[in-house]
Amino acid sequence: MTAATPGTPRVSVIVPSLDEADNLEEVIPGVPPEYELVVVEGVRYRRTSELLHRIRPDATVVEQNRYGKGNALACGFAAATGDIIVMFDADGSADSAEIPAFVDAIVRGADFAKGTRSRGGGSDDITVLRSLGNWGLTRLTNLLFGTRYSDLCYGFNAFRREVLPVLDLPSPGSSRGPMRWGEGFEVETLINCRVARAGIVVAEIPSHERRRVHGVSNLNAWRDGKRVLRTLLRERRRPPTGLPLRTPQPEPEPALQERPTG
Repeated sequence: MTAATPGTPRVSVIVPSLDEADNLEEVIPGVPPEYELVVVEGVRYRRTSELLHRIRPDATVVEQNRYGKGNALACGFAAATGDIIVMFDADGSADSAEIPAFVDAIVRGADFAKGTRSRGGGSDDITVLRSLGNWGLTRLTNLLFGTRYSDLCYGFNAFRREVLPVLDLPSPGSSRGPMRWGEGFEVETLINCRVARAGIVVAEIPSHERRRVHGVSNLNAWRDGKRVLRTLLRERRRPPTGLPLRTPQPEPEPALQERPTG
């Protein structure tokens, strides 16, 4: 990682990986070298460490202690040292050239920069079934939480470090064991719900989702769709978490919207 210019925020890019070494070989070179890179290995795979040592030796490689994308993200967040944390998929679907737009939204006053494949974004990868499911779940979220999200189930996001307590994800800890609630693909919905309940400033960033480069997705539309729906209902009953005290930020520009509490 190249040293940041004095006065600029440090950025950490968190990349959860489950047997994605072939994709990482193409994805990682595009991540700006001035950003801290934290790659989280699935518990059953070892190729990632060898690959990163060769193509990005300054990267931090973390082995997740349980299973699921949510646990991988929590492990990565715990290892990150940046002021701004970026959630970035390993399969090649996210474009690293878009990361500065997310970072810029945070610098300009947002607490959470949420990627959207709508409102100027797009997707080369989403199926009709997933698109319809995402459409319905996004509208249900807006109804339950008073938000104006345009794309619920998208994992390309960024946030200020101070937002981590609001997310309140299951602690990665050091113990192995079965996957806990919030440690699967429902983690993105859980994060969006908790951000909404906290009433913090959210900016939606248009993003174009590309096709994964190698392999097949671990996502199952029916199984994980039901987990997302269950997450929405659970989170609606959960008390909101207030944002911790922080240094005052610049007034958000018109494109940034204060999300009302649910």
